[in-house]
Amino acid sequence: MTEKIDFKKTLPSYSAEPGHCQVIDLPSLQYLMVDGRGDPNTSLEYSAALEALYPLAYTLKFTSRRELDRDYVVPPLEGLWWAEDMTAFTSARDKSKWQWTLMILVPEWIDQLMFDAAVEAVRAKPSPARLEDARLEMLTEGRCVQTLHVGPFEEEPRTLEPMHEEFIPGQGLEPTGKHHEIYLSDPRRTAPEKLRTILRQPVGIAQPNC
Repeated sequence: MTEKIDFKKTLPSYSAEPGHCQVIDLPSLQYLMVDGRGDPNTSLEYSAALEALYPLAYTLKFTSRRELDRDYVVPPLEGLWWAEDMTAFTSARDKSKWQWTLMILVPEWIDQLMFDAAVEAVRAKPSPARLEDARLEMLTEGRCVQTLHVGPFEEEPRTLEPMHEEFIPGQGLEPTGKHHEIYLSDPRRTAPEKLRTILRQPVGIAQPNC
């Protein structure tokens, strides 16, 4: 059997330092995805999305190991976050209006047939409520700025503000895509002040003001 791959150690997209923003260029990456909206702390839709994603992720991992002799560590949970009025996400922090896509990275050798078979396998057990909402999709972010936030999720603005107000414009860039978070810590087992979350923002060349 080949060595088990840990993408957190092999992909630069999982590397970030606190207090330091970096510009990275990312290839297209493949994810399991489930969409939703609402406060992640209270939304049943959010918890149901998790209940669909993780069984699929582990089913695909075990299938890959068994059928392809290619083993890997299931990567951490990730999320895209936005709102129709972005002030609900940035300054007002009205979580009831947040929209999101929860994601788990899967290797490029996982194809649609394997995904469909995994859905059938998970459905054969007590089927998660949002299983049919899960999909396999490529995400193309290209050039991004990212940093590491250490601390509670509620304190992310202290990390996001210098990224968006100082670093990104200072590099002649502007935001172009959805706010992206990568959860390196398990909040069920980690004290809030020790949570480690990569904060990422896709960017492009800033357009001159007319």
